[in-house]
Amino acid sequence: MVTRLPDGKSAQPPPAGTADGPADAYMLCMSHLVCPRCGATNRLPAERPALKARCGQCRQPLFDGQPAATTAALFDKHLKNDEIPLLVDAWAAWCGPCRAMAPQFALAAGRLEPAVRLLKLDTEAEPALAARYQIRSIPTLLLFQGGRLLAQQAGAMDAGRIEAWARQQLGR
Repeated sequence: MVTRLPDGKSAQPPPAGTADGPADAYMLCMSHLVCPRCGATNRLPAERPALKARCGQCRQPLFDGQPAATTAALFDKHLKNDEIPLLVDAWAAWCGPCRAMAPQFALAAGRLEPAVRLLKLDTEAEPALAARYQIRSIPTLLLFQGGRLLAQQAGAMDAGRIEAWARQQLGR
């Protein structure tokens, strides 16, 4: 992925581990993030730490180490505008394995942010979105990069497996 820096030059993400870690290396050239609360697209200067960034519209943190609930409209905005991968947990309130995996997904959010945005999609509230990605069983993880579906995995996982699966699919 090539990103335009504020001075107009292009930059590719440096190899993982060349800054303080893989997430920090990627953050050096990121510029657009969607606020998971209000949906505003924020431009993040390359020199600003993503973990400390706040939304320019609602003033809430852009990352808080927790997955954010999403709607179809907000999901589409993230998919179109976020310049980081999206990891989506498709779940339903009546699903026992979904409820068991929820705290594990939250732990994974603390480990993967700010390199990956974690979202929770209630398939009962957004059936059209579940149908779009042919979600047949829940919980299902969907991993997107560059606006496209990169990988999909059904079944409950613990935080370590969620993190390892996401990193493996992203090649990190």
